[in-house]
Amino acid sequence: MPQPPRLGPRLVVAGTRSGVGKTTVATGLMAALRHLGLRVAAAKVGPDFIDPGYHSVATGRPARNLDPWMCGVDLVRPLAARAAGGAEILVVEGVMGLFDGAADGTPSSTAEVAKLLDAPVVLVVDAASMGQSVAALVHGYRTWDPAVRLAGVIFNMVGSDSHELMLRAALAGSGVPVYGAIRRDDAMRWRSRHLGLRPVAEDPAGVRASLDRLAAAIAASCDLDELVRLAGSAPELGTDCLPRPRPVVGLGTRPRIAVASGPAFSFSYQDNLEALEAAGAEVVTFDPCVDAALPEETAAVLAGGGFPELFATALAENTPMLASVSEHDRRGGVTWAECGGLLWLARSLDGAPMAGAVDASATMRGARVLGYRSATTTVASPLGPAGTEMRGHEFHYSATDPAGDALILKGREGARRGGFARDNLLASYLHLHLAAYPRLAEAFVSAAARSPVAA
Repeated sequence: MPQPPRLGPRLVVAGTRSGVGKTTVATGLMAALRHLGLRVAAAKVGPDFIDPGYHSVATGRPARNLDPWMCGVDLVRPLAARAAGGAEILVVEGVMGLFDGAADGTPSSTAEVAKLLDAPVVLVVDAASMGQSVAALVHGYRTWDPAVRLAGVIFNMVGSDSHELMLRAALAGSGVPVYGAIRRDDAMRWRSRHLGLRPVAEDPAGVRASLDRLAAAIAASCDLDELVRLAGSAPELGTDCLPRPRPVVGLGTRPRIAVASGPAFSFSYQDNLEALEAAGAEVVTFDPCVDAALPEETAAVLAGGGFPELFATALAENTPMLASVSEHDRRGGVTWAECGGLLWLARSLDGAPMAGAVDASATMRGARVLGYRSATTTVASPLGPAGTEMRGHEFHYSATDPAGDALILKGREGARRGGFARDNLLASYLHLHLAAYPRLAEAFVSAAARSPVAA
């Protein structure tokens, strides 16, 4: 019998808080290790789409998400093993600060993921304007939870050689190694916007060039050999295989699922696409900004998140594509949309005409909505009958009028309704990770196979 996958050299790059340059350091470290000739794998703690895009460019392979709240603690190690398959080292970037997680107390923090992986943690410390006080800060992080193996630090935003010497002296004798000290440099600031970094899809060539410069800076500032040795100190762990969707029987042919992509729609979990393929679908991509129609023989459309508001003009002016999507829906073709995809399916987005498959108007003048959600469908949809339960997350500044009532969404602020559904459509702000829900992948592929427009 085949042996279960095993988890080998790995380390977690964590921050003291959000915005300390953790993503810059983690992604630069991935690129620098790859430049050394290592096969590097990447994973991201939490429900993030943008950072894994940068990780994929840095490593040359798909990045994964490790989210114990959405997927359950039992799937963290199997997902990490999948991410690390065929690689020599796995670098996991944390989320927010080391101990920050879901408000309901469900395991979700970087610290909890590090413990589940039995991985050493390298803490990125924003050392700007700090001296001896850095020792107290690091001491607090190291002792807060002794089960977390805080194995060393990388100082970021260091002002000068003398500043670096001061910081290193502060930790001398503490037993916490310093693996690097990165100088303050405006060229290291990555361009951001309201939901975080710019997605790679908007400027892939520019991202590659920036990563090359970043890798060189990390290599010059950090002890890569020692970091590799640190990763190798993690014990090798056996892990159970991930549950996978069962191929839907009786399909005849593989139903084609067209996934919206391009700069406006770049938010897709790699595990979701693979789950649909495992269930028997053929997954293809299209760009709603430039393609004139859905791919031929499309049985179902999957429109994930992104920034359609930034490309509203291009989306609105591509009237052949809007007509193709509208006709697909009118004929009973299956559609599943998350967040940005919902805005594209609405009648309009800030007044710009959209596909109209959802009878609502969308605007970017909503309040920020952010958090994990437990969801239950109130009507049948392509993901299952009424009463289907799932866990996901929301992060958006837009709103639709009406809000819809296809899902009951429960979060830290209580319960509310939202989203739109019918037999052939589900469109809401909820993002799902199908690694935890193989049955949803099977249901969507089955719905695609039964679609009147299926080949």
